[in-house]
Amino acid sequence: MSYTTTYDYTATHSERSLPFAAVLRGVYLWMTLGLLLTGVTAYALAQNTALLYTFFSTPALMWGCLIGELVLVVVLSAAIHRLSYPVAALLFLLYALINGVTFASIFMIYTMQSIAQTFFICAGTFGVMSVVGFTVKRDLSAMGRILMMVLIGLIIATIVNIFLHSAGLALLLNYVGVILFVALTAYDTQKIKQMCAVAAETGENATVSKLALLGSLTLYLDFISLFLYLLRLFGDRK
Repeated sequence: MSYTTTYDYTATHSERSLPFAAVLRGVYLWMTLGLLLTGVTAYALAQNTALLYTFFSTPALMWGCLIGELVLVVVLSAAIHRLSYPVAALLFLLYALINGVTFASIFMIYTMQSIAQTFFICAGTFGVMSVVGFTVKRDLSAMGRILMMVLIGLIIATIVNIFLHSAGLALLLNYVGVILFVALTAYDTQKIKQMCAVAAETGENATVSKLALLGSLTLYLDFISLFLYLLRLFGDRK
């Protein structure tokens, strides 16, 4: 996700102050909460075979969840400033919950061990790139524009391959996806750092809290996407 505010990334008083740290902490706390909710929901549903079968054998439920996820992301991204903080937080948690329902399918396809291994690989990679994005002094805005174009191309190619059923193209897209979301993690982290510093210095508490929630959604989406592409590459199927 792109933010248009510019900011000097050298150390400033606002970055070292408690408000900046509190805002940034809120971003990662909400992201972690979202990931936990998604993981617990997916695992719990996967343990109920009858319920799991009912969900994935009912197209209306599956499409309802997928469309609901898309709508929630659009609403949170486009209208978060018009929403109250409790409503925005509730929508974020609802999105994480619905995503957990759709995520239950991975337990039907991949072994538990490979899911766990891939999660730790993803967490380590995400953590390293987040540190890179937070500490790098170079402005990554130009790289961000390129990454957005690659993302659009990846989405289009993925849709096309639904009809082509090309294993070679699918493998290539998985590698591109991993590289893309590794880079996006660093890019988005820098932009969120910029956003938090400016918000902590000039924003009201409610606005700052909502921006932190929006930043957590961005990193949540990066983590989930990176995890899925890594799982497709390295996961052991049942």
